Amino acid sequence: MSGPVVLGIESSCDETGAGIVRDGRLLAHVVASSMDEHARFGGVVPEIAARAHLHSFDPVIRQALDRAGLRLNQIDAVAVTTGPGLSGALQVGLAGAKTLAYAAGVPLYGVHHLAGHVAADTLEHGPLPRPCVVLIVSGGHTSLLLVRDLVREPILHLGDTLDDAAGECFDKVARILSLPYPGGPAIDRAARDGDPRAVAFPRPLTRPGDDPYAFSFSGLKTAVARWAEKHRRRGQEPPVADGAAALQEAVADVLTRKAVAACRDHDVRTLIVVGGVAANSRVRALAERRCASAGIELRVPPLTLCTDNGAMIAAVGDLLVRSGAEPAPLNVSVDPSAPLEYASLTPLPAPPVTVSA
Repeated sequence: MSGPVVLGIESSCDETGAGIVRDGRLLAHVVASSMDEHARFGGVVPEIAARAHLHSFDPVIRQALDRAGLRLNQIDAVAVTTGPGLSGALQVGLAGAKTLAYAAGVPLYGVHHLAGHVAADTLEHGPLPRPCVVLIVSGGHTSLLLVRDLVREPILHLGDTLDDAAGECFDKVARILSLPYPGGPAIDRAARDGDPRAVAFPRPLTRPGDDPYAFSFSGLKTAVARWAEKHRRRGQEPPVADGAAALQEAVADVLTRKAVAACRDHDVRTLIVVGGVAANSRVRALAERRCASAGIELRVPPLTLCTDNGAMIAAVGDLLVRSGAEPAPLNVSVDPSAPLEYASLTPLPAPPVTVSA
């Protein structure tokens, strides 16, 4: 007998995603991105993102159902990102998810966006090893986690970014080097023609005495800015390819060095790298080399599941349903700055304020 069918919805930033999962198997996966609309501003504009979600929501849901060969009345549960993310964008996704859950008469599950990134790997490689170390690297987050049971136990943070995340650093440096938005793919493309040893950019928080698992990329961004400014003061344009390659090498070095150290220190044999920056070619290659040298299994989702998508939210919903987790009440709210503690994220609205006469 097949398990329940879970529809997952993601709208935390500039992608409207819908995915359908049953028993850990991906049945359908559709994403509509408003990235092109934000590119001319050099970053995501919340109001534009929210409007784009409104336009894309129904078509994305219909396409996902069509690709899975299902109708709404064949869905057994709906899972939706309720945080963290852009408030207006999250509200659009949650309102739509509530409507679908109510219309289908099925339970609704609120999911933490970052837990979705972790669960994305299960759609390609199966259940998460217990325990495993997870490196989340994206535009807004860089974290090292120790995960035992994603949906039943608290998620232990070994280290987080103290300022700019790795993806944020790529975006900011891309602007400095006059590369297009989003910065991550642009840096990766430019670096192909550069020499990663051309510039000795710093490796933040890697000296003895530094927090072994914390990250900081703001200073690295500043180092690139000063390097570029030095060239421009001489009336020269900086060698973009070399700068991109050297920056990418510094970021990949720090990320993979700390992730492998976390595995060794906690006697964990599997490292999982997820999030949008997991699509970076140098991060993947260096992680593969260092994990192979250390005897650590490396798991990275396919490129299509690294960036934000509904499939990863459906994957968490599928795990929650099969674990017997309690669904969220239909009056669940969003939490744009939710910390990652549990995969299920169902904060309730604050109680109404009463005003005495």
